[in-house]
Amino acid sequence: MSKLHEAFGALPLGSIKPEGWLYNQLRIQADGFSGHLEEHWGDVGPANGWIGGGGESWERGPYYLDGLLPLAYLLGDERLIAKANRWVEWSLASQKEDGSFGPARIQTINSEVDKNQDWWHFMIMLKVMMQYEEATGDERIVPFLTKFFGYVRRTIEEQPLKGWAESRGSEMLLCLLWLYKKTEDRELLKLAEIVAGQTFDWTDIFHDFPFWRKVEHWDYRTHVVNVAMGIKTPGILYELTGDAVQRDAVHRGIDSLMTHHGQAHGMFSGDEWLSGTHPSQGVELCAVVEYMYSMEQLTRIFGEGRFGDILEKVAFNALPATISKDWTSHQYDQQVNQIICNVAPRAWSNGADANIFGLEPNFGCCTANMHQGWPKLASHLWMSDGQGGLAAVSYAPCAVNASVAGGVKAQVRVSGDYPFRDEVTMELSLERGASFGISLRIPAWCAGASLTVNGEPVQFDAVNGYARVEREWQPGDKLLLKLPMEARAVSRNLFAVNVERGPLVYVLPIEENWQLVKQRELFHDWEIYPASPWKYGLLADAGFDVEVSADPIPYQPFDASVAPIRLKTRGKLVRDWRMAGNSADAPPLRPNVEGQPETELELVPYGSARLRVGEFPLIGERATVNRMKRS
Repeated sequence: MSKLHEAFGALPLGSIKPEGWLYNQLRIQADGFSGHLEEHWGDVGPANGWIGGGGESWERGPYYLDGLLPLAYLLGDERLIAKANRWVEWSLASQKEDGSFGPARIQTINSEVDKNQDWWHFMIMLKVMMQYEEATGDERIVPFLTKFFGYVRRTIEEQPLKGWAESRGSEMLLCLLWLYKKTEDRELLKLAEIVAGQTFDWTDIFHDFPFWRKVEHWDYRTHVVNVAMGIKTPGILYELTGDAVQRDAVHRGIDSLMTHHGQAHGMFSGDEWLSGTHPSQGVELCAVVEYMYSMEQLTRIFGEGRFGDILEKVAFNALPATISKDWTSHQYDQQVNQIICNVAPRAWSNGADANIFGLEPNFGCCTANMHQGWPKLASHLWMSDGQGGLAAVSYAPCAVNASVAGGVKAQVRVSGDYPFRDEVTMELSLERGASFGISLRIPAWCAGASLTVNGEPVQFDAVNGYARVEREWQPGDKLLLKLPMEARAVSRNLFAVNVERGPLVYVLPIEENWQLVKQRELFHDWEIYPASPWKYGLLADAGFDVEVSADPIPYQPFDASVAPIRLKTRGKLVRDWRMAGNSADAPPLRPNVEGQPETELELVPYGSARLRVGEFPLIGERATVNRMKRS
């Protein structure tokens, strides 16, 4: 078997069970959009072509299933499992003798497309089949995929990747390498080389990034979702070749994206195209969930903590912020400084309704694709470390079941309510004592991490963001990892600042007045208007008081009214901070606060506020004061 270059190994779907607040997020999702979309949105309803209907038969069915299926199996929800399996069974039954499968024609929302000219929608369904095999062990999947890739090999040079497929070839490469690990069929590697050759040269784009400014025109290379997917392409090529140039391209690309288009929530802007650093530019929900998936894959390939840092920042901030707390409405585009969500033109390429909360504001791709965010995070919280041990990618509460060195069955029970708390407890259940390593991600934001095992301090050195602890582990061993979180102001463009503590970004919540725009049986459309002042600047010398609630983490922690952590600071109203183009203008460079009294400001986690100011003008010289108290 030709060796693939990956530092970690993904655990099969179902090896990691979410617990605590993360389990609740999946349950809220299942009780909202994800569990009921088929009954209320025709695009993935009974007429969808991926279950035999005559309606939409391109990406929306596979997109929906790519989140529904892992959600169903992680929750063990038999109703959702049956719903997801119906789509899988139809696809399996649709395979022809030549290996092709799927609807007989491609019917998009707007037009019918020649099936032979598009590979994109198949790529999504391939990811679904991978997850289904891992969750169930269904012996039909490997032969099904092998037969399909035989069809691909016979046809792809005459009918090459085009359009969306050309920019997103990484999704097919992932499945080819997954199947190769199962079968050791070297023909799959040859096909992977062909697919890679037909995919955009993302390595070149990211290594010497040419898009320094807000993009004003259509370009597959600057479409925000393509970019969020494309960032993992050099990583997958590294997995194939081991070429260090690919690794460099990934890091240089992320650096460039955040320098020229970075936003406080960890994403880069893109209200369709890359859109610069202004905090009122939007970013599409599809890009959020795809960037998360890219970070999960890059963690697996490179084993570097940086990608876990990015994954957490996006997952714990940008993802919940753009979906209503009950998962019955969502935005197409979110803004860091989001002071109003209404039907109005803005300085982006999307429609006037792109930032309202609804069923399918602006366009329905996000309605179909949003479901993968939390489930795939849960299924990638831990990985095998490639040396018979385990690696922690994120410390959200969960139970990890895996085999370690010597084939010993192990469970790691992770608790502590991270990221809302800064202590993580990991308790081991083993069938017998075993020697193996546990690699712990030490976030770059944490300056004073410490670890005890059974109450005894353990010294460690973090390399590339990971500290490996290897020893003879015994049943019942308990690790306590402390990750002190310091509240700090982070400089942004035009001398503005955002506020962070650990992986969470903190914002000034604006009182929300939700007004119904369109009523349906379940999933309504809403505008949100501000009911409290928003144009505050932060006093540079005020510092932050951290208030950690002593109450249990609420069922829905991403709700400003019950936020489990709050930061108290001081600021003043900025007289000359105005709206522009139906959004907050840029934070003033020299904020005018003449005559304004100091006001105590209470900040909450970004993901809990649907109206908010997250990037503030800074008033006075910067100083750092950090205090903590419990409420």
